[in-house]
Amino acid sequence: MQAMVLEKTGPIEEKPLKMVDWPVPEPAPKEILVKVSACGVCHTELDEIEGRLQARLPIILGHEIVGTVDRLGPDAARFKPGDRVGIAWINSACGECNFCRSGNENLCPAFKGTGCDANGGYAQYTTVTEDFAYPIPQSFCDSAAAPLLCAGAIGYRALRLTGLQNGQVLGLFGFGASAHIVIQIAKHRYPNSKVFVFTRPNQKNHQELALKLGADRVGATGDAPPVKLNCAIDFTPAWNPVVQALAYLEKGGRVVINAIRKEQADSDSLRQLDYSSHLWLEKELKSVANITRADAADFLPLAAEIPIVPQVQEFDLEEANDALILLKQGKIHGAGVLRMPD
Repeated sequence: MQAMVLEKTGPIEEKPLKMVDWPVPEPAPKEILVKVSACGVCHTELDEIEGRLQARLPIILGHEIVGTVDRLGPDAARFKPGDRVGIAWINSACGECNFCRSGNENLCPAFKGTGCDANGGYAQYTTVTEDFAYPIPQSFCDSAAAPLLCAGAIGYRALRLTGLQNGQVLGLFGFGASAHIVIQIAKHRYPNSKVFVFTRPNQKNHQELALKLGADRVGATGDAPPVKLNCAIDFTPAWNPVVQALAYLEKGGRVVINAIRKEQADSDSLRQLDYSSHLWLEKELKSVANITRADAADFLPLAAEIPIVPQVQEFDLEEANDALILLKQGKIHGAGVLRMPD
């Protein structure tokens, strides 16, 4: 099969992903072999490629995977060949620790990420344990379904963690793949809430998309909103939006960081954090770590019910480096998705 493989870390501008011929994997007991049709591109891949997140090397990246079941491993019975399934960031967890038993398998010490600790979807085939795959609602085509498996599911988790109540004000900092799905969830579940979107000053396309999807206000991160935010989600790789979000936050509000890593070069912004201005009066700062299977399983039917309309920009598999460069530059409109060769 063809696969885009990361063998060593480096700047994405050096195009480190290489197209190689890779053996089609054999499904182990309780696993399924999936013929991949589409795989989303995510900022987590940039973190892996550039060394901010340590991946097992060499690795096939990609954790927003949509495809069909090609073959069953021994004792696998949940799906049948031809079923359409999705694979998300959570590839496995131990199932036995206190975190797993309490429903927090995303915090399991043995947590493994798809495309990080196990080969992912930047390839024509991949395998996964059947309990870590999800039926895809028929209303979504393959490309539209792909970003739901990470950008959507992690955004769904982040929105729940804000504690937003109907009628309150939500701030979204950054408006890429995840945020453009979150705004659709928020408008559906909290119809009386206002959503303010903050982007880089030059991201006019992102701001226009936010308005199209129902944002009540758009502007640059440094533009103070007309009223305080009750809660906010930061989707960016930078620290400055977090500091700004805390400054705009109402007393007792919460900022949720929806990112695995932050750029250390931006640490000067963090040093501007002032206790009395940003954290006093019971303001909260909370991170999101991974997703659980329940997040994906609960979100996918909700996405079909709303219905979520993902904005997708497609690329061929061999264009993965180019797609990730555009993602780093903030130039992808909505979510980037790789299409697999036949």
